Amino acid sequence: MRALLVFALLAALCIPLLDRNPAHINLLILILMAAQLGVAWNIIGGYAGQISLGQAAFFGLGAYTSTLLLSRLGINPWLAILCGGFLAAGISLAIGWSCFRLKGHYFAMATIAVAEIIQIVFTNWDYAGAAVGLSLPMEEGWSRLVFSSKEPYYYLALGLLLLTLLANYLIESSYLGYYFRAIKDEPDAARSLGVSLTRYKQIAFAISSFFTALGGSLYAQKELYIDPGSVLHTGLSIKMALVSILGGVGTLFGPLVGAGVLTMIEEGTRAAFGGSGRGTDLVIYAALIILIAVYYPSGVIGWFRGVLARRKNKRLHRAMEEAQ
Repeated sequence: MRALLVFALLAALCIPLLDRNPAHINLLILILMAAQLGVAWNIIGGYAGQISLGQAAFFGLGAYTSTLLLSRLGINPWLAILCGGFLAAGISLAIGWSCFRLKGHYFAMATIAVAEIIQIVFTNWDYAGAAVGLSLPMEEGWSRLVFSSKEPYYYLALGLLLLTLLANYLIESSYLGYYFRAIKDEPDAARSLGVSLTRYKQIAFAISSFFTALGGSLYAQKELYIDPGSVLHTGLSIKMALVSILGGVGTLFGPLVGAGVLTMIEEGTRAAFGGSGRGTDLVIYAALIILIAVYYPSGVIGWFRGVLARRKNKRLHRAMEEAQ
């Protein structure tokens, strides 16, 4: 397994050196960014089992914070990106204090409402560009994180994805991961053992929001322009959840698979139908989620593990028959 991961990492690092087509590199960047957001959502939705459909609020907060600090105050973008992440984490604690009093679909609806409120605030906030949006200064270089080619953005997206995966791995293998899964699967038993459900839900929410905001900041640096419609719309929150659910919610690498599938569908329908096919990808998303929910609730990763398990059982059965 480790050898496979090392090979995959080396392949990912070499792709821009082997294929310099800007369209191909841009597609890979979109997949990496979608995967990173799915991995970030997986912390709150997959491990802790809290279905948040308002993560676009933190994506937008990260994008707007880093953009405002850079364009208005001239603060270094590396520091501005971190500020966006910590601001999003802090706001998530304030939101979670009230929203985690709700359960199930009521919590999901509350997160949507919070995201819509934040979108309205930025749409009417003149200092943040209101509905017109904001542009980043066109000064190239690593100190400004602005580049004329796609390759640097590819490595930034890959680095952020690896960092988010590392955070997930550390959570999964630590006591936090056990607490999160206990809260998701057996909340009453976890409470009876002294686990504070609200505290650990807030921790999961804050970590997820932090990495989601970093993804929003990277998006702003890549596009050099943001507005409420591009970084705060509800459809973005839905996509973050779908990436994780389709690939395998609660698994480490499930969001990577989901991001690849969904991004290919999104870009494929856009290329095939153009403006006339707008919304086609959403129809396909819905069909895929229905199929996954009915036949493979554990997602693509779960389906693949099932195939491997069945093959292993067949080999064992054959070996036992031959031994007899």
